[in-house]
Amino acid sequence: MDILFYILISTFLISLIAFAGAVILFLKEELLNKILLILVSFAAGALIGSAFLHLVPEAIEGVGIEEKSLLKIFLFLLFGFCTFFILENSINWHHHHAKEHPEIKPFSYLILISDGVHNFIDGLIVAGSFIISIPLGIVTALAVAFHEIPQEIGDFGILIYSGFEKIKALFLNFLSAITIVFGGVLGFLLSERMGDSMIFLLPFAAGSFIYIACSDLIPEIKHKVSPQKALIHFFVFLLGIVLMLLIKLVS
Repeated sequence: MDILFYILISTFLISLIAFAGAVILFLKEELLNKILLILVSFAAGALIGSAFLHLVPEAIEGVGIEEKSLLKIFLFLLFGFCTFFILENSINWHHHHAKEHPEIKPFSYLILISDGVHNFIDGLIVAGSFIISIPLGIVTALAVAFHEIPQEIGDFGILIYSGFEKIKALFLNFLSAITIVFGGVLGFLLSERMGDSMIFLLPFAAGSFIYIACSDLIPEIKHKVSPQKALIHFFVFLLGIVLMLLIKLVS
């Protein structure tokens, strides 16, 4: 039950990030965009670092270095990558880091639904990591949280722009975020039936993290950051990787 406690606490805390969107109400748009881009750079590094320094090595350690075992790991990594590619292109789930968006309420409901699906899958991933080991679960939860902060702020801005009242926008954003808790609980329950097969959630998570970083976050940085400031964001990106490395070394 200790593992379930960690899963519930971590996923619930991540869901509270939905309220981070309230910073939009207090910051000027220019300053907010600068902060968001820094967070995006850091999140990209944290996701890449988590995938290559924690999730994949832990999966290899769990199944061994035989050729067939390694093939399974990298097939699940590709499966995670392709799953998130399909999700993004089928339900228009993608990251938003600015307030401007030409669509109106119908599109905002689609964002809420797609984010709910995305957060539910994150819950499965966090649960699978905690079941393997508590330190790995903490690292995975941190990587998810770092990635969620800019996304939730951007989503809240879109909901406001689409015509929702501020309180309702916060509430709806939280409803889509709380699905991570349900995903975490389901992941825990499935672990009792799946047993050792839960280890393959790790490369699946790694594939999803790599996709998010390379398809959504890094292109966002390239599109929004001027060449003069690119080096700063590169160092922030490295900082995200270094943080994951330090956690690996001390855990």
